[in-house]
Amino acid sequence: MQATKLGRSVAAIERMPEIGGACTHRGTIPSKALRFAIFQAANLQKTGLVDSDTLAEARTFPKLRASAESVISKQVDMRRSFYERNAVPVYQGHARFVGPKSIEVTGELGGRRQLEADAVIIATGARPYRPDDIDFTHPRIFDSDTILDLPETPRSISIYGAGVIGCEYASMFRNIGVKVNLINTRDKLLEFLDDEIIDALSYHLRDKGCIIRHREVYEQIEPRNDGVILHLKSGKQIKTDALLWAAGRTGNTDELGLEVAGISPDHRGNIPVDEDFRTSADGIYAVGDVIGIPALASAAYVQGRYAAQHLIRGACERAMIEDIPTGIYTSPEISSIGKTERDLTEAGVPYEVGQSTFKSLARAQITDQTVGMLKILFHRETLQLLGVHCFGANASEIIHIGQAIMSQPGEQNTLRYFVNTTFNYPTMAEAYRVAALNGLNRLF
Repeated sequence: MQATKLGRSVAAIERMPEIGGACTHRGTIPSKALRFAIFQAANLQKTGLVDSDTLAEARTFPKLRASAESVISKQVDMRRSFYERNAVPVYQGHARFVGPKSIEVTGELGGRRQLEADAVIIATGARPYRPDDIDFTHPRIFDSDTILDLPETPRSISIYGAGVIGCEYASMFRNIGVKVNLINTRDKLLEFLDDEIIDALSYHLRDKGCIIRHREVYEQIEPRNDGVILHLKSGKQIKTDALLWAAGRTGNTDELGLEVAGISPDHRGNIPVDEDFRTSADGIYAVGDVIGIPALASAAYVQGRYAAQHLIRGACERAMIEDIPTGIYTSPEISSIGKTERDLTEAGVPYEVGQSTFKSLARAQITDQTVGMLKILFHRETLQLLGVHCFGANASEIIHIGQAIMSQPGEQNTLRYFVNTTFNYPTMAEAYRVAALNGLNRLF
């Protein structure tokens, strides 16, 4: 869309039957719609307004998953209208390079056409990493793509991999009463987050009954008719009704003919790019999950716009791709932007902390979502904002207030904004004022 609006003739190639990619059909949209359906069911249970038999029927995994279908179709229709309004033809089929700037598109029925272009942007995304020794055809073994087709609600599930996807699904399954074993190969959950947020997430997952096992590595996954046995190198054996493999992703590059274009992916199929998303081949850019971290839908959108502007104009505003907030849809949500306390301590930056606990906010009390906190990190001398970290209901929305102020120049990016601004009452946004005053009190 960005390249079209800048006057270029653009064609899009899509391998899936419908546009939207994995984000719309297998990842972000269906999983977040599922999460919301689970949240609604949990609220109904809490209120006691629905009888237990009706609630039990409504809380089955297939019923909850079905709620996502209408959202997916709306997203597809909306995205299709973008292409139509901007006169961008979409060629359905598999694309592969047959020359440095020549792409062959093979349709489902075997028809072929060849497209020539001055520039190419690769945005083929990623898929779950599948080790060769695991039988993913077995009806009780799933990855993050196939878990959405789970035919019934299991009594128990092992989730191997405690990254973002693993933690999100651990929250969802536990919230519908499934016994969850979350297997983490590292020392902590989501180590890139602030330590206090990590501790809060670990506590609340365990408080809900999730079993977390750190520093464990699988040796063998043994599927059976009545379940799956996860053999760990530590000698433990964990048997559950199902297993969700959530340990890593790999870029969709193995069938693109990249060698013809002079591009070599890394061992996980990701395409190396420079700071402007240029590959090693002249005039070819790559964006989104196919380049690896941060592997966020929000980042992919912006990277696409940045790449289009850069290839046409030769430059682009770097603020577009810097300080991208994280959004993790566990229960409660997590979102953060900027530096963590660990980062600032290691860099020797004199910082202070301002905190607001949600249980003290009127809005959180009204909605009965009192679990969580907002944490502001700021420079002790200049009061400049250095990081904002949020754990709790609507964290992924709340974070954008901090993001907006952190992006301001000079003295406009300080704690004073939150102290001197009137927030609606009662709102969750009021947490910023409370946290800012809490931080100032630590200075005197």
